[in-house]
Amino acid sequence: MSKKIMKFGIIGSGSRGISCFGMHLEKCEDTEVIALCDPNAVRMKAAAKRFAKTPNLYSSVDEMADNEELDAVIVTSPDYCHADNSVAALKRGINVLVDKPLATTVKGCKDILAAAKETGKTVMIGFNLRHDPTLKRLKQIIDDGILGKVFMIENREFYNGGRTYMSRWNRKYALSGGLWIHKGSHDFDVFNWLLNFPKPVKVSATAGINVLNDKNLPFEVEEGKPAGPTCTKCAYKKICPDCYKDVGTTEEWGEEAIKEDNYSKDLCMYLSDKDTHDNGIAIVEYENGVRASHLECFVTPISDRRYTIIGDRGQAEVSLHDKKITVQPRWSEEVITYKIPETHGGHGGADPGLVNSFLEIIRGNSNNTSTAEHGMLSTAIGQAAELSGREERMVFVDELMKK
Repeated sequence: MSKKIMKFGIIGSGSRGISCFGMHLEKCEDTEVIALCDPNAVRMKAAAKRFAKTPNLYSSVDEMADNEELDAVIVTSPDYCHADNSVAALKRGINVLVDKPLATTVKGCKDILAAAKETGKTVMIGFNLRHDPTLKRLKQIIDDGILGKVFMIENREFYNGGRTYMSRWNRKYALSGGLWIHKGSHDFDVFNWLLNFPKPVKVSATAGINVLNDKNLPFEVEEGKPAGPTCTKCAYKKICPDCYKDVGTTEEWGEEAIKEDNYSKDLCMYLSDKDTHDNGIAIVEYENGVRASHLECFVTPISDRRYTIIGDRGQAEVSLHDKKITVQPRWSEEVITYKIPETHGGHGGADPGLVNSFLEIIRGNSNNTSTAEHGMLSTAIGQAAELSGREERMVFVDELMKK
């Protein structure tokens, strides 16, 4: 007996939606991407060519739902659209996988939860770090009690790719909710997940743009020869060490697509208008007394997430880049090293694990362990961190949850 083919739509035809989710679904035997939804018709048509069987194309979720019988949609639109797109799909009886963050505000998350409850459909949040093999092994070490009672946890994220956040829509607070949500929602969820979801109580954060501003261009600007506005058009692209050389070479991001919505993803990361940070530190305190610290820096020569987890029986040091965990018991000179085998797929093999987990849920073979409630908890911490930095005060998470 042949398997039932699950029919998918993808909302948002950018790199994440197509290269990650779309191409993985293309390889599965019982899934088919039959529809794309994006207001930019040029980009969507170009993306559709990557599929063996061309999906139907729509400019709105309602139009797509009117014309297709979908088992699920994957939401990879800009973050500020997540709530509206997810609610629209849920109300049409469609299961939803939302790439992180669930929404840019707690209110948006609550709207999604309400629609899911009303319709009984599944919402899974795309926290791919939970599927990273190194973090899965770390979770097992903590749950097995090897570190004893954890009371402090830290993550330092170094990301050599400032253009990723300062050149695209992510740089705007109104579109992304700020980088404590767009980027940090990953990391706050990892804290919550590793600690078995204690209630976060208060958040303090500080952040700023120390480097990626107009005073720090990495070359001398000649009189009458301005830099920017994009890497593609910049007079200094051959000498700028931060030039984004790959953009604009495909239909999805070329001139015709730009004419549709005036969106270029290679704005000069030094000169772009932005109101998010290029570095910051956030501290979270939980109801059980555990303290968590998250540092993120986008001006660095390395790319890695480095964790320190301290319990009353031992301490663990983790490098995601090196796929390595080092545990030192508290009253011993012994050092235990775990080297995690190499895996294939985006984000160190985490992306395929995320998609496969969602497929098992909608096949009815697995329970949802990455819920909308988890997504709201992560967004609440991120929103509190944004408020803390912008209003220069400590923010209690209940301020947001009770609204």
